[in-house]
Amino acid sequence: MARAALALEDGTVYCGDSFGAAGTVSGEVCFNTSMTGYQEILTDPSYRGQILTMTTPEMGIYGVNAADIESNALQLSGFVVRHASRTASNFTATGTLGNYLIQAGIIGLTGIDTRALVRRLRMRGAMTGVLSTEVLDPLKLVSLAKSAPSLLGRDLVREVMPTVIGQWQDSLDPWAMPLEQPLEGGVYPKKPTSLSGAPKHVIALDYGMKWNIARHLTNSNCRVTVVPGSATAEEVLHLQPDGVFLSNGPGDPEPLDYAIGTVRNLIGRVPMFGICLGHQLLALACGAKTFKLKFGHRGANQPVLDLNTGKVEITSQNHGFAVDESTLPAELEVTHRNLNDDTIEGLRHRNAVAASVQYHPEAAAGPHDSAYLFERFHQMMS
Repeated sequence: MARAALALEDGTVYCGDSFGAAGTVSGEVCFNTSMTGYQEILTDPSYRGQILTMTTPEMGIYGVNAADIESNALQLSGFVVRHASRTASNFTATGTLGNYLIQAGIIGLTGIDTRALVRRLRMRGAMTGVLSTEVLDPLKLVSLAKSAPSLLGRDLVREVMPTVIGQWQDSLDPWAMPLEQPLEGGVYPKKPTSLSGAPKHVIALDYGMKWNIARHLTNSNCRVTVVPGSATAEEVLHLQPDGVFLSNGPGDPEPLDYAIGTVRNLIGRVPMFGICLGHQLLALACGAKTFKLKFGHRGANQPVLDLNTGKVEITSQNHGFAVDESTLPAELEVTHRNLNDDTIEGLRHRNAVAASVQYHPEAAAGPHDSAYLFERFHQMMS
């Protein structure tokens, strides 16, 4: 195997083996605590501009397949693991993780002490780094890392959002349906029985939307029109929606003036539901501020408390920014909290039909505890 190395802006260098494409990339170095779901993670647009390490030591065991794709490309800058499996032990696999990275042009690093890397990121916070198979001199790599651009202030949404309006057609795979739904003749129902009647027309403002979100909306008896995240409020309303969905997406939300303005002009005119970046945009549109978390929330095991029911949900998360509670306007009410650090995980508008969550109820991969939120959005449009 060829050699590869990762340098952080603080001067730390990790040397190991390459198991992906060749080249040199920079990005924000962060970590994810999920044990599975690496293909969904690799294709999640929210990871744009990031070099991701996994805390679970073994990756690639079950290979890759077409069913686990969450966008039309691998989105992150680089992938770091303790050990990358060279084979795929799964009857659904169509290839190995290493070949998947090579075909997509993504650099992979294996054979380093990922525990040491994660400890450093937890202590120092997420840092800019450079991952390379070409430049292996530690001093040169560190110099490149120190001069690499930060995620702060960058508009990464324009790199991942669609350029044209489209109609979503795909629904959930039967194996991906929430387990609390009853079996009917050995097959999960296409949509909850409580959501019968004519489908609701949802405009999904796509800032880098995971495909499983659109699948959940479709299975919640919605007709989904996917619209570029740069659309204006007038363009959205012209499509005559029953509701507007604000998607997840990458990077810092505060530079996205065009998206914030659209959301602000839609509040009170049409029901809205936001996830992750969409949650932050709703808060910013109402006058709140966001801040950068020290090392972010990324994984499929994040506990969230629903303040209305008192129930705890185990959630899938991927964000490096959060809403600053001290800046919340009076019209926004906190509905969910992260039990690890008490940050805001959900909001509801007191005077308009609008709500949002910071986490990912569509999972992919992850638990199904929060899938009910899609049915709740359907009820908001009724």
